[in-house]
Formats: sequence, C-alpha cells, structure tokens
Amino acid sequence: MDDDDGRGDADDPAGGSLLTEIHKKEKRLKLLIIIPAYNEDESIERVVDNLIKNYPQYDYVIINDGSTDDTRKICSRRGFNFMDLPVNTGLSGAIKSGMRYANYYGYDYVLQLDGDGQHDPRYIECMIEEMKKTSCDIVIGSRFKTEHKPFTSRMLGSKILTAAIWLTTRGRYIGDVTSGMRLFNKKMIKRFGYDMHYSPEPDTLAYLLNRGVKIREVQVQMQERIAGVSYLNLKSSVWYMIKMLFSILLFQWFRR
Repeated sequence: MDDDDGRGDADDPAGGSLLTEIHKKEKRLKLLIIIPAYNEDESIERVVDNLIKNYPQYDYVIINDGSTDDTRKICSRRGFNFMDLPVNTGLSGAIKSGMRYANYYGYDYVLQLDGDGQHDPRYIECMIEEMKKTSCDIVIGSRFKTEHKPFTSRMLGSKILTAAIWLTTRGRYIGDVTSGMRLFNKKMIKRFGYDMHYSPEPDTLAYLLNRGVKIREVQVQMQERIAGVSYLNLKSSVWYMIKMLFSILLFQWFRR
C-alpha cells in the first residue's frame, strides 16, 4: 500500500536538492554580467570560463554583436549563454539588448564587462558595496581613481572628455569616463534598455549628471587587450572624440 499522503517527503534528497538549486538561482538572479562581444573568438572562452569557475554566483549573457569571426560558433559549441545579433549594432546597441534581457528577467544589477579580458570580475563585489553604501545609480570601475598612470595619447583623449564633463556639470568630476566596466542599478537597467538617449558613452554621463543621476567610481586594475578587435580604430577614434565633445558641450542641452 502506498503511504504517500500527498505532502511529499521532506527527507527526500532529490526534493532537498531541487529546493537548494531554486534558492541558488534566486540569489544568482540579483546580478547579470553583460559581455558585449564583437570578433572576440580569441578571448571569449577565457573570459567566460573565468566567470563560470571563479564567480558562479553571477549570471552572465554574451551579446554577440554581429561578429564575423568564430565568436558565435565558440559560444554555441561551449553552451555559453548568449544573444546573437544578426548585424553589428555597435556598443550602444549591444548594451541596450543586454539591458532589455536583464529587465525581462528581473535582475537588480547589471555589470558591463568587456569580452576582451581587460576587466577583472574580482572588483564586482566592491562595486556593489559602493552602490549600496552611497545609494548611487552607476558605479564606474576607474583606472585613475587613486592611481596615476603613465601618460598616453589615449589618456589625453580621456582627460579632455573629463574636462568637458566637469565644465558642463557644474564641477562634477569623473576621472575615467571611457571605462567600460560599469555597474548599473535597476532604475538604470530600464532607462538604458528603453530610452533612446541612454548609451554607454561619456556624453551620456554628462547628460545623466545634469539630471540628478548619482555616479561614483572605484579603483580597479585593468589588463591590456591581448586579442580581438576593438570597437575603435585610429580613424574612428578621432571621429569619436569629435562626436563626444560636440554632444557634451552642445547637443546634451537639447536632449530630453
């Protein structure tokens, strides 16, 4: 005769394991790591394997931004969690897609992490703590918060944009405006996902500061890119600087 009374066996190891997995999933759902990737077939495995092995408490999604190399094949073969954009939309489009994914699945935080291995996930926890402590909306992983780096032409461009933001935001200072390692809260997830004026660029930082969004920085160490293709080359970098300065100094005042 079956002794099952319909309540289930509290000592059933399978049932206990299932509950444990549910609780683990609930904890992981708090933060999503978005990895925008364009032609990162030489580095994406290393980046994701590091997350899976050393940071399993965080979920991740790769945004394959129309790569023309083997990035998609690698993600598919390895069973990585990824979105496949049919064409290259640029960093802004990739981040917007990731933010919509995060909003759909109800994440509380999003961490933007480059697919080239430059960003170290060990700083995620201190970025979260900074956000909780200051109740800010965005935390930037900064290379220059407390450390001085050797001067380079790329740093010159960053300093010019920093000065432009300082000038147009009544003295608010962001030292590393081009850092791609950023933590966003739930409010920013929705805005970056669905508002056309929100993009992961320095001009948006000025726009947000002038609208009361709280932005903080924490010191991080970053590695040099060892493989893959950057979104910016020499020609596009010059054009990028022109666009950013125009937007920060002039266009932001016409954005709504």
